[in-house]
Amino acid sequence: MTIDVLGVEHLDLTVNDIARSAAFYDQVLGALGFRKLETPAGDTDVRWGNAHLTIAIRPASSPHRGAEFDRYRVGLHHLALRTRTRADVDEFHRFLLREKLAVLDAPAEYPQYGPNYYAVFFADPDGIKLELAHFPWGYWRKAMTEGRDARPRHPSK
Repeated sequence: MTIDVLGVEHLDLTVNDIARSAAFYDQVLGALGFRKLETPAGDTDVRWGNAHLTIAIRPASSPHRGAEFDRYRVGLHHLALRTRTRADVDEFHRFLLREKLAVLDAPAEYPQYGPNYYAVFFADPDGIKLELAHFPWGYWRKAMTEGRDARPRHPSK
């Protein structure tokens, strides 16, 4: 039996300060077309969704609260969202600058991730690395039909 996975349904992130992070993600995800979803009574999680994905934040547990995010520990390395055009990446970068949000790397070509890969990297209040990328669908279609992704990989990236 082969199961066809269509994509990521949802992603939950743990954060140190739910109010601070909710304000950040309201700003960022709102600019990306997500809308805030209703929170069930008694639930501390905050969720946003669009037609393709739900992203939620939840408070970190007490033993981990206050710890700096380290993307090289076991767990999440970074979250990359894909957009339709390079112009979308550039427009979002202008939004990040206008709102004085932490930009890690300005929009650029990243050929090591594939032909015509174009992205901006930024960080949330806990230092979680986030990315908005444009990567033409044609490459993925070819990778899926050939059964391999020919992009060179570096183990520490």
